[in-house]
Amino acid sequence: MEEYGRSAMFIVFFVSIIIGVPIPIGSLMATAVGLFFLDIPFGMLAQTAYQAFEPFPLLTVPLFILAGNLMLRSGMAERIINIAEVLVGSSKGGLGQISVLASGFFASLSGSGSATSAAIGSITIPAMQERNYSPRFAGGVVAASGALGTMIPPSNMLVMYALVAGESIPRLFLGGVLPGIILIVMLMVVVRIYAQRCNFGGTGTFSWKRLRQVAWDGKWAAFTPILILGGIYGGFFTPTEAAAIAVFYTLFVGIFIYKELKLPDLRQALRHTALFGGILLVIAPTAALGQLLAVYEIPDLIYKTIYQITDSQVGVLLFCGLIFLVAGMFADSLVQVVILAPVLLPVVTQFGIDPVFFGVFIALTCEIGFFTPPVGGNLFIAARISGAPVEEIALGVLPFLCTFMVMLLIFCFFPTDWVTWLPNLVYGVQG
Repeated sequence: MEEYGRSAMFIVFFVSIIIGVPIPIGSLMATAVGLFFLDIPFGMLAQTAYQAFEPFPLLTVPLFILAGNLMLRSGMAERIINIAEVLVGSSKGGLGQISVLASGFFASLSGSGSATSAAIGSITIPAMQERNYSPRFAGGVVAASGALGTMIPPSNMLVMYALVAGESIPRLFLGGVLPGIILIVMLMVVVRIYAQRCNFGGTGTFSWKRLRQVAWDGKWAAFTPILILGGIYGGFFTPTEAAAIAVFYTLFVGIFIYKELKLPDLRQALRHTALFGGILLVIAPTAALGQLLAVYEIPDLIYKTIYQITDSQVGVLLFCGLIFLVAGMFADSLVQVVILAPVLLPVVTQFGIDPVFFGVFIALTCEIGFFTPPVGGNLFIAARISGAPVEEIALGVLPFLCTFMVMLLIFCFFPTDWVTWLPNLVYGVQG
């Protein structure tokens, strides 16, 4: 009966997705079929739903989404871009460089890839188009660099993985720092090469006086990651408390200091947060499916299958990367984490792969999903801002997709140590 149940569950799940059933509903249907073959009461679904929403750190996700939306409307994003413009705007392809650097900085405030693309793209894409940058390039660089919000702390994706895997959120945040910085540098190199070929110039000359001016004007925005991450690693508050503090800090700065955050902006930020935060509703059915896959011993079957092909860490990471890349083309990133992480984590740990490394690895593959068709959210954000077709933006991200793929190969062929170095330095090696 177990083999029949396993087969029926997968058939129901994949057929429902192929015919257009929403993934949460498909997960619910597949779970019901799996429970039927194991003769487990359907009350397990309600119990799992309750348990899925029970963890207190889950509040971190909508709070950081709200903070990112408030930062977009409070003037913080504009001041961050001003700082980035002085630092790198004078180089080749200056506005593209600004988009990458500002996205990396804004990612350290919002924790969201889509919020980062919307915040930075709403300012830099029109500016690039005014200077005769092609919509393909302008949208492509914003769609790709906006995905940095998935890896650079405080990342909502890493928070979700921490809840699913039972790992430390601060350790995962530190694990994403070094790869995030390397990705920023690599993306800026690609922008410069592209700009050199297309003869895109800079936006002026570097000036220490101008840098002091924009740094002073943007000091409240620049202080935000110090407040959030410094508070977490200084032991002053938890990641969830840090997210709440980020919301209130942004409200205070936007209303009383910059005086740009008005009541309509607040309503709009709350509405956008509700829309993006609604993705959390998929946790209950997908979490139930993830638990049932463990009951059906799917992780053991995957481990045995992989072990027959390869017994190396490189092989298992390439296999997992392929799964997440394909899933990222059709499913939301949080859905991927909730369903796939509980299944694949036991497999990779048997190959000696550190769970913190695997969490950052998942964040990287989910980043790629943010700007790969047909459901890459950042593609649609960039297309809406630039006015170009989604297909045009998808072509524009190809050079940057290659950059992310190179980073993915680095993860696969040089696993664990370089990613976990910073968490181990701060918190010690896990036993």
